[in-house]
Amino acid sequence: MCFSATASFASSGVIAVAGIATLARARHPNEWLLAGIPLLFAVHQFNEGMVWLGLGGQLDFGSLAGWGFAYLLFAQALLPLLMPFSIWLIETSRHRQRRILPFLFLGAGLAVYILWALLHYDTQIFERGHSVVYHNPATTSVLVAILYVTATCGALFFSGYRYIVLFGVLNLLGLIAVLLVKQYAFTSLWCAYAAVTSMLIYGHLNRRRKEELDGDVMLKK
Repeated sequence: MCFSATASFASSGVIAVAGIATLARARHPNEWLLAGIPLLFAVHQFNEGMVWLGLGGQLDFGSLAGWGFAYLLFAQALLPLLMPFSIWLIETSRHRQRRILPFLFLGAGLAVYILWALLHYDTQIFERGHSVVYHNPATTSVLVAILYVTATCGALFFSGYRYIVLFGVLNLLGLIAVLLVKQYAFTSLWCAYAAVTSMLIYGHLNRRRKEELDGDVMLKK
């Protein structure tokens, strides 16, 4: 999160509350991964709070490197895989699942490549313009960025659920805005934005529970 450790920890707490509420709305195993994403984002924001402490000299260099690695592991390696996989799981139509599979395979490939890059290249972590910058020479190319955006946001547009599509639209708009305003801090700022918009997942699950409840009422009649 931009600004400070305090801002990251505060946003982590708020998103964690929303994440717990979202998990509580999940009733089926195929929803658990999607429902857990806001809570994962909350942990992720806490992680960046620790990075801020490291940049402020409140942690030793080894701790800063460890927190930074964990932050990038989720943001760059796991997120492009978790997003399409969570959408693939909730879709009931085989046709829609088949359309999401290419994004899932792309995300899996990116996860392997980025994990390799994080392990084999040094990552620079520093502050610039009140934001945290994460620079790894193997993950900052234009091609990797395009593939990352495609894998992370693409599957959302092929969902059969309105809130999920809206989640994808808002993330894409936020991504474009970050690239235009602060491209150098893309990973930090976009992940913070995505953490906030992930609360739409609660809207999706809440709507599903209401539909199921209405269906049960109709059956009883």
